[in-house]
Amino acid sequence: MAFDSLSDKLQNVFKNLRSKGRLTESDVKAALKEVKMALLEADVNFKVVKNFVKSVEERAVGQDVLTSLTPGQMVIKIVNEEMVNLMGSETTEIKLKSGNEITVIMMAGLQGAGKTTTTAKLAGKFKAKGKKPLLVACDVYRPAAVEQLQINGKKQEVEVFSMGTNNSPIDIAKAAINHAKDNNFNVVILDTAGRLHVDEDMMNELIEIKKNVEVDQTILVVDSMTGQDAVNVSASFDEKIGIDGVILTKLDGDTRGGAALSIKAVTGKPILYVGMGEKLSDLEQFYPDRMASRILGMGDVLTLIEKAEAQIDATKAKEMENKLKKAEFDFNDFLDSMDQISNMGGIGSILGMLPGMGLGSKMKDVSIDENEAEANLKKTRAIIQSMTKKERSHPDILNPSRKNRIARGAGVDIAEVNRLVKQFEQMKKMMKQMPGMMKGGKKGRFRLPF
Repeated sequence: MAFDSLSDKLQNVFKNLRSKGRLTESDVKAALKEVKMALLEADVNFKVVKNFVKSVEERAVGQDVLTSLTPGQMVIKIVNEEMVNLMGSETTEIKLKSGNEITVIMMAGLQGAGKTTTTAKLAGKFKAKGKKPLLVACDVYRPAAVEQLQINGKKQEVEVFSMGTNNSPIDIAKAAINHAKDNNFNVVILDTAGRLHVDEDMMNELIEIKKNVEVDQTILVVDSMTGQDAVNVSASFDEKIGIDGVILTKLDGDTRGGAALSIKAVTGKPILYVGMGEKLSDLEQFYPDRMASRILGMGDVLTLIEKAEAQIDATKAKEMENKLKKAEFDFNDFLDSMDQISNMGGIGSILGMLPGMGLGSKMKDVSIDENEAEANLKKTRAIIQSMTKKERSHPDILNPSRKNRIARGAGVDIAEVNRLVKQFEQMKKMMKQMPGMMKGGKKGRFRLPF
């Protein structure tokens, strides 16, 4: 996960600051030296780091901080505020025209940055907001690029306009806009070919599209795993064709994350979205304050709530709540709850948004291994899916013979099946006690435990 190492190092610095009752100027400078090294190791641009540390130091060695009751906490607050400023302070939305006016968005980026997939995800986001988007296949060079966009468009239930690979991207873009006008589409997204920023001919093609078509927003898709190169690419594209914003992909990968902290400061262009996985929901709106909070181990509860609201069916949740109260919860419900966790990005994604368990947190005082938790969820799913419908609905009929068959079907030892059944029975016992435990509690305070 991006920022793992950075987050861990920063939290260690902050732990040392908090442990001191009073801070001296030298304490603050020593801590900021460690912060500087951590940021550089995370591949944050050197000039950005230098200015960031200078800004924090100017505020942190002031009399108000050093003489406060909680100086360590004050320094952390300043680091958080300066990090938010670094990434853009405010969230930037992609500007769309109102009503049925057509907004034309041109997507650009290097090969392999995940542009086509991101383009389709973006269309899905606009559709969810009530817009009628049209995806346009302008990549006539990469083999199967058109087919990839069509497949991704189908997943998002968004129409894809294509004219094969024998027409120029400029002609395709023009025809697509005419098609959009005739069929009431109000967002046209041009998926252009991936290109190197040093390839003049390919860069000129983007310039020509903008000359021939009124493009309202030019969005650059960059791979965060390329680190500083992602920042250099952003600056180069902006200089040559002009960009309005950036989408960072693969931020869920094993990357140092420096691009997210450098792009706005170097290019002046905002980060619009970040890709945190393969699903539509994994393309997240970029909130500088929330990202800073996650990096500093303070969690991101607002994004977690939004994910839950988007992915959890309210009717199903109410039905399950009633089942829990009556202790009628069965393995089908267990499977549903696991699907909801998966739709929200999995255990790792959820843990990363909880305060104290954020990016890079080693969770020293909480015995949770993220990878182990994910593996256990998969194992549990395999066991439940190996049961018959009757066995899922009536767990009490699970005798040794049935358990053996389920274990073979799931590819696990029978001990794993016995363990799951035992845990399930313990959960049901606990649920039977819940109504009594909740008497006298505030109405509406009951929430699902997943």
